[in-house]
Amino acid sequence: MKIAADEAGFEAEFVQISEPSVKDALDSDKYDILMPFGSAIESTSGKKSVISENIFRTPFTLVTEGKRDIPPFSNLRVGMLHSQKGVADTIRSLYPGIVIITYDNVDGCVKALRNNEVDALLHNSFFWSYILQKPAYENLVVQPSSMFTMDFKAGTADTPDGRALIERLNKGIKQINETKRQAITLDYTSRRLYKYDVSDFFYSYWLIILLAVLLFIAVIIIAVQKTRGLLKENEEKIQKLIDEDPLTGVLSMDGFRKRAEELISENPNAPYFLSYNNIRDFKYINDKLGRVAGDDLLKFWAARSMEFIDDEEAIGRITADRFAVLRKIASDEEILADEKNVIIPVRNFFINQGKDINVQLCSGIYVLTPADFVDIDVDHMLDLARITEKKVRQNREQSYLFYNPDQWVKGKKATDIINNLPAAIKDQELQVYYQPQVNYNTGEITGAEALCRWNHGKLGHLRPSEFIPILENCGLIFDLDKYVWDRVCQDLKKWNERGHHQTVSVNVSRSDIREDRDIAKIFSSLIQKYNLSPDQLHIEITESAYVENSELLINTANSLREHGFKVEMDDFGSGYSSLHMLKEVPVDRIKLDLHFLKDSGDPEKSHIIISCVIKMINALGIDLITEGVETTQQARFLQSEGAVEMQGYYFYKPMPIEEFEKLI
Repeated sequence: MKIAADEAGFEAEFVQISEPSVKDALDSDKYDILMPFGSAIESTSGKKSVISENIFRTPFTLVTEGKRDIPPFSNLRVGMLHSQKGVADTIRSLYPGIVIITYDNVDGCVKALRNNEVDALLHNSFFWSYILQKPAYENLVVQPSSMFTMDFKAGTADTPDGRALIERLNKGIKQINETKRQAITLDYTSRRLYKYDVSDFFYSYWLIILLAVLLFIAVIIIAVQKTRGLLKENEEKIQKLIDEDPLTGVLSMDGFRKRAEELISENPNAPYFLSYNNIRDFKYINDKLGRVAGDDLLKFWAARSMEFIDDEEAIGRITADRFAVLRKIASDEEILADEKNVIIPVRNFFINQGKDINVQLCSGIYVLTPADFVDIDVDHMLDLARITEKKVRQNREQSYLFYNPDQWVKGKKATDIINNLPAAIKDQELQVYYQPQVNYNTGEITGAEALCRWNHGKLGHLRPSEFIPILENCGLIFDLDKYVWDRVCQDLKKWNERGHHQTVSVNVSRSDIREDRDIAKIFSSLIQKYNLSPDQLHIEITESAYVENSELLINTANSLREHGFKVEMDDFGSGYSSLHMLKEVPVDRIKLDLHFLKDSGDPEKSHIIISCVIKMINALGIDLITEGVETTQQARFLQSEGAVEMQGYYFYKPMPIEEFEKLI
């Protein structure tokens, strides 16, 4: 076209049309001539056109994805560029029935082909020879036969000026011979190499680029990890210098303090004691045998102790010949074992070397109390153990002394109770006692409360006040409660089979509620297992549980009542009573504690309080039973106030099942 214009005496300037198609551009005055035209067409508004001689001829070919079989042209769905609407009109006239869908760009065409929206794409073969060099289009295949051949012409609106312009241009076109025409066409189509852009580069080499990026990231990660490792290693070395005693290898003072705090925090129920230990007359040993001998003794003492220290215990060198030990020991036998394994070998360290020196150790022992597990102060514990060790040094007849011997005895007893609970349940050391409940007017036994008694194999008979708080603190009360509930249900089943439909009240611990166990489900399973009716079990919940978690207590009581069980509020009046609680907690019966009728305080005020409480409970429509009745006067006073259900030593003490069965 450039050559034709030159030959015709024109200076050609080429611009891309801004309109969607050549037909639209025909209505614009911005252009002298337009191209390409295959034949004369009408503009969008209906204007006629006039066209030039043929500049060159190009075959139009179809492109498919892979070697796909395509349907006949009459049924073909073809994708074309939107700018070729004029060509599309020509094709529709040649092939009636063909469906042509146009797209804004080549990528849109290719995407439609891959999504099976069209069967093939159509453009001239010169276009395909260039564009299919793009790597992303490598699976597109040109169909071997051309669809048709189209002349490539120029055109403009059919006006006098338009016709004159085309006539002059035709003279220039005629000056181009066929050989030159073909050479130019080949130079700018088939012989032209596609220029890769950035997306083509990534498409072609994505795997290599990905591997390179991953390798780079791996190198960075390794470098970072190595740097962190070195930093951590250095930090650990520095921390080790701070936390570890360089001579003996045990913890330093700082290290012992930190480790002891961790262990006490992580093991709140462990029978820990903390000992402060010192060698009597260590300066004399250093002066007589030398510093090296003294150091060897300290290293032997530390190494020997470490052999018998587990992961939940700690030993540290406080200073010079003073060592602190956090130890889990629950019995005198374990202390004797430590004396045999550590103290005696240290005592004989120099004697075994043929030297007449007996090493004497002085130890002050502080037994941790429950408060020490809440407010952990290792320095304070060490101070108390140090005070006790000083007393040992002053009294040369002793080797160790407890700061708080009562706590030691109490701790040993608690450990015996905790450790022996499973065996006690298995061997039936735990027994269920029944305390009858009486209607004072008739003398009839209306029910009973199940209570637990423990004949400990080692400690003898234990009162509930001795073992229940310990089991609650260590989280084992649920095991005891389940055992009692099951035994009671076994007894109820036995009595049912004998024709005695009995009612028994069983206790639910505060911790059972606090742990949010599904109490109602447990009791439902028990009555199904033993074929009981829900009314045979009254579930006693202590009023102090309301103070700890009122919402959970209310939910538990509601759930029990929904399953058909009677809920009793135990110990009402023992110190936690709340009118707000009476309003909120859904209970069927109140167990009134006779705390107000004890000897202390003003008896007249006590009677007034009890009388008002009874009237209030009756007015609320809640059943009432009074527990702790011990005298005739108490019973008659309660009867006069309308409270006839009673329980207490005045009537019966808790008794073994054999005695209770004789009564019923």
